[in-house]
Amino acid sequence: MKLSSILENYSHEELIKADNFDDAVVGIEVNTFRLVYSIDKMIAILTRDMSYEDAIEYLDFNVFSAYVGERTPIYIYT
Repeated sequence: MKLSSILENYSHEELIKADNFDDAVVGIEVNTFRLVYSIDKMIAILTRDMSYEDAIEYLDFNVFSAYVGERTPIYIYT
C-alpha cells in the first residue's frame, strides 16, 4: 500500500513518518495506527548514496533507536 493511499484513508489519524523514506512504507498497523516500513526498502534508498554498511549504521543510529511516542513507526524485514 502506498503512503499516499494510507494518508488519504487515515486522514483523521496523526501518523508519524520517517523522513525521506516514503517509498519504503508497506502498510499500517491498524490497532495503533503506526506506519510500517520495509527495512530492505530503506536500505535500498540509502545505498543510492552510501555503502551498505553505512546505510545499516545510519538506520541503527538515526532511525531505529528513535522513539517518538506511541505512534513510532514499525520497521520490518520484507
